[in-house]
Order: sequence, then C-alpha cells, then structure tokens
Amino acid sequence: MHFVIMGCGRVGASLARAIERAGHEVAVIDQDESAFRRLGASFDGRTVTGVGFDRNTLRAAGIDKAYAFAAVSSGDNSNILAARVAREKYGVEHVVARIYDPGRAEIYQRLGIPTVATVKWTSDQIMRRLLPSGHVPEFTDPSGKVVIAEMPVATGWIGHRVEDIEAATGGRLAYLTRLGDGLLPGPDTVYQDGDLLHLALRREDLATAERVLDAAPPAH
Repeated sequence: MHFVIMGCGRVGASLARAIERAGHEVAVIDQDESAFRRLGASFDGRTVTGVGFDRNTLRAAGIDKAYAFAAVSSGDNSNILAARVAREKYGVEHVVARIYDPGRAEIYQRLGIPTVATVKWTSDQIMRRLLPSGHVPEFTDPSGKVVIAEMPVATGWIGHRVEDIEAATGGRLAYLTRLGDGLLPGPDTVYQDGDLLHLALRREDLATAERVLDAAPPAH
C-alpha cells in the first residue's frame, strides 16, 4: 500500500521508517529539504519538498493512489487543512492529523478527521489509525489468542448498529472512542462518522474482520 506523510520531524520520520519496514511504499512531504536527513540513508521512499496542503505537492507525493495520509507537521492549521484536502479532494479514507491544542480536537473530530493531542502522540498510535489494526493490537491476553484492536471501518457502516458490526465480524465491541472520549456501547449504539472502534476477538479472526469492515455492509 502507498502512504503519504506530511511533516518530517521526529514523529514523521519515525512513522515513515516504521511503515517502510512493514513493507509499504511511503512518500514524505516537508517544506525544509534538510528535514529529510532524519529518514536516514537506508530510507527508500519518496521525498517531496513543498507545502503539504498544496495539491501539486500532494500529487507529486502520490496522493491519488494513497491508502492513508498522516499530517504530523508542527502546525495545527496546516495539519487539519492538509488532512481535509486529502480526504475531501482525493478521497483518502484513512487520514489522521496531529494536533497540539487539545481543545481543538473535538472540533476536528466532528469534521471526520481522527486527531490526538500531541502529548499522547507516538508513531505506534498513528500506525493504529493508518495500518490494518491486526498489525498493532492494543491488548493481547496472556495466551495470545484474544486481542483488542482498533479497527478501520468503511464509511458504508455509518448509521449501522454496533450489533450489526459484531454479527458481521464475530467479535465484541469492547469500547469506542467518540470525539476523543471513551464510550461503552449499548444495544442501541450506532456507529457514527469519526468513531474509533476497539474490537475484541480471536487473533486468528483479525484478518477476516478487517476485510469485512473494509467493505460495505452486506445487503439484507
């Protein structure tokens, strides 16, 4: 898969190297060409010097074929603008934006852009929002057979009840994150745009659950 990262600071460089180690293609955007030195000599991905929300820059980075986009520069406004362009103009479904001001997080969540305040950000947390969740389980029981993973969900599931998701995947929704707050689901809980689902299921069922939720819900 192809990933585009805006910002080649400590977090952006670490994320780019981690995604490349996982076997994916990566393009990194930064206004400062010298920032790409953080990637190291072994980095084989693409580097693009420019403004991350500029469409020519994004196209040079391969946004048209991107599976996911991460905006992790040092500016809140630039990050959210770039994330919105990636999602709304180019249809990139898996998008995250780094936010320095926690007070803005709820506003951006309402725009459908997953955000986390900078004090909580690590490259692993970003990976959970960009890569299929089975690669980075949030919890594994001592036997290694049961995991809780943050699951990417296709937009077609918006408006469906949690019980529909559980029935389709064979898992149980442990909790969901909505507008930055944790929520224990009830029988009538409905999946909303921007929700982050944390599903408990057998490790061996992760790949199947990911494929199910990455597609539109089955017709009844």
